[in-house]
Amino acid sequence: MIEVNVRDNEPLERALRRFKKKWERAGILRDVRRNSFYIKPSVVKRESRKKAIRRMARFERIKRLYG
Repeated sequence: MIEVNVRDNEPLERALRRFKKKWERAGILRDVRRNSFYIKPSVVKRESRKKAIRRMARFERIKRLYG
């Protein structure tokens, strides 16, 4: 759980901004979106393979360009 202590004479907007930054850094929204619906393990595995293939192809293109 994320906590932000409001300091003396600190505007609420500034404390809210600090809370939002901590919230983003913690990756809470990312986790909520990822867990919002069930994805079968086979689909997760297939997608990760596709990403790996794309990543390797990109590295090969970069390697050919810059030698």
